[in-house]
Amino acid sequence: MKHKSMDSPHNKFKSYTSNNLYFLLLLLLTNFITLFISSSFSSSSYKPLSTTDASIVEESTTTASELPPEFLAFSSGQALPFGYNANFDSDTIYPPAGKACTLFPDELRRYMSYKVNGSCPDDELLAQKLLLKGCEPLPRRRCRPASQPEYTEPYPLPTSLWTTPSDSSVVWTAYRCKNYNCLVNRKQNEKGFTDCKDCFDLRGNEKSRWASPKGGGLHFSIDEVLATKPRGSIRIGLDVGGGVATFAVRMRERNITIVTTSMNLNGPFNNFIASRGVIPLYISISQRLPFFDNTLDIVHSMHVLSNWIPTTLLHFAFFDVYRVLRPGGLFWLDHFFCVGEQLEVTYKPLIESIGFNKLKWVVGRKLDRGPELREMYLSALLEKPLKNSW
Repeated sequence: MKHKSMDSPHNKFKSYTSNNLYFLLLLLLTNFITLFISSSFSSSSYKPLSTTDASIVEESTTTASELPPEFLAFSSGQALPFGYNANFDSDTIYPPAGKACTLFPDELRRYMSYKVNGSCPDDELLAQKLLLKGCEPLPRRRCRPASQPEYTEPYPLPTSLWTTPSDSSVVWTAYRCKNYNCLVNRKQNEKGFTDCKDCFDLRGNEKSRWASPKGGGLHFSIDEVLATKPRGSIRIGLDVGGGVATFAVRMRERNITIVTTSMNLNGPFNNFIASRGVIPLYISISQRLPFFDNTLDIVHSMHVLSNWIPTTLLHFAFFDVYRVLRPGGLFWLDHFFCVGEQLEVTYKPLIESIGFNKLKWVVGRKLDRGPELREMYLSALLEKPLKNSW
């Protein structure tokens, strides 16, 4: 008796049909799973960016042979002298350096080229550009930084708080202005946009900033904000992108210690802050805040945390503020800038996703460049919940 061949038309048809049924079931199953996942997250009006999103810039790779020897000497793992350490859970320590440093080997090579134990290059501008590109923290160097040939001692407190410091407190190479008189008067003398153009004039707008509410609205005063908490419970905090640290000076006059982050964008902001007698912190908005969880009473930021920051990075930044604030701590988001529907569509849901309580929420039009631009400001006073903040 002859058996039918395994590759007969009948068997081919059965195989073809079963394969089609299999792929059809697989397609239905994957569609069901996709529907389930999308419906599970539909309750959140802010959708964070996926790490696999196509818009994320691909990183290039740089081999060790392309990196400067001093960078490798610093960033390579170093064996601990006494072997394994339980605190580290390791016998090796890896000094931190921003991952993005290796994406810019030419700039990194220039930055790390110097005579060991000698003088560093006068390269503040190069260092800041590297840092702003994401090479943060910058790698340590084994050389002495450029400094003033003749340094004058700062004014004593409290005189220093409202006095322009000596020109000798700054190495001016990186800046267009070569003295403080130029910086104080640049609002009148310079055309075009310059970051914090009138900040160095302590007798101008800085003299009245945050001193009293300007007719209410977007301009909260420090005393108005402090009145929302029990007297004396606001003691330490942070000002993100605080210009010349007038916010910190105002708070110091109320026995509150504020650390001010600032970059030196065409002006010696960090030198100026230190000369006033308050504490500068030279980090960008991309850097994780160097404070432990649940420790600060207040975080303030004016203009800096705004729509110029990529939305996902801003989301991380707001959560970092939440992290460092203690339960009951305040986040004063001062004049957050956006345009048109951005506030309602993007930023309001983003801020609400963090978990703050709203104590104040004021939205106003920014009209100085014309109403047709539809520019907006938000000033908000937000509180980390005193209970169940986790």
